[in-house]
Amino acid sequence: FLYRHPKVLDVSVFGVPEQLENPATQECYWELGKFIALALKANPNVLEALYSPVVEHADAIALRLRAERAIFLSRLVYQTFNGYALSQFRKIEQDVRNHGEIKWKHAMHLIRLLYSGIAALRTGELPVRVDAERREELLAIRDGQLAWEEVDRLRRSLHAEFDEALANCRLPE
Repeated sequence: FLYRHPKVLDVSVFGVPEQLENPATQECYWELGKFIALALKANPNVLEALYSPVVEHADAIALRLRAERAIFLSRLVYQTFNGYALSQFRKIEQDVRNHGEIKWKHAMHLIRLLYSGIAALRTGELPVRVDAERREELLAIRDGQLAWEEVDRLRRSLHAEFDEALANCRLPE
């Protein structure tokens, strides 16, 4: 979600809030300048917002950003998506260490991030919706229907694919 701040805040002693969050709904709103800065850094959440097929409201600036969203895809996708995936992996390791169990939602996000990053590097597009087969696989992971060993094997395989996709990527630096 994206917002433009009122001009009156330009002279406010409090400044402009760069980000607004609603923990109850897990929504995040970025101020336009921060949104663009994050998009240029290939932030996965911001890129997914740009590529989302669901748009509730969009003004002229948002429509232009969406129309030109491909300019934000670069080889940085490898670094940021891989970083987020590794972060999810560390959360899983921590959950196992501290609680003796896996939070399967973290495992699902890890795999989803790898699939998305690979597709972005290979195609220059960021898929937000997944095909039916992948959707079933991701839901099975989320629901703990696959053994961790199988999910971890998939993770390692996808990391290798991600490395290969970067080596053959045509996106700009």
